[in-house]
Amino acid sequence: MRPEKKSIVEQIRNEVKGSLFVILTDYRGLTVSQTEDLRNRLHGVQAHVRVVKNRMFRHVAREMNYDMEETLKGPSAMIVGDGDVVATAKVLKDFIRENKLPVLKVGALEGVILSADDVKKLADLPPKPVMQAQLLGTLAAPMTQLMGVMQQKMASIVYVLKAIQEKNEKQLK
Repeated sequence: MRPEKKSIVEQIRNEVKGSLFVILTDYRGLTVSQTEDLRNRLHGVQAHVRVVKNRMFRHVAREMNYDMEETLKGPSAMIVGDGDVVATAKVLKDFIRENKLPVLKVGALEGVILSADDVKKLADLPPKPVMQAQLLGTLAAPMTQLMGVMQQKMASIVYVLKAIQEKNEKQLK
């Protein structure tokens, strides 16, 4: 392999290894202005898009044991980032809904291969803060219920003591 091609493969490798996720799309048909719009939207969620040659990406995919051979056909754009993959998937979903392009090919999230449908499903998840709040609520629910039970027991003890006090007061009169 020529030195300039080795350099390109090295750049792709560094981008893929330094990111939380990678999503490949077929960008055929996108205009320059649409591509620039997609870049701007992705920048807002800490991701970026880069056109890659399939031959170059194939080297990196093999090194990382990504089984993506069938999807490396036609022109490919690689979307990588270290932000929220769900936010990135939502940006892609909205962009595709508006422009009918690009076509999702495949993705990888922390070493796990994702199909195009998996990436679409990621876009349907609630945002990370909402999921964290739901988890916190689920974890806190048993403690809240326990506190409610304890308060009821304390209240019933207070009622019993109050009744005993009133009975004793009546007997003293």
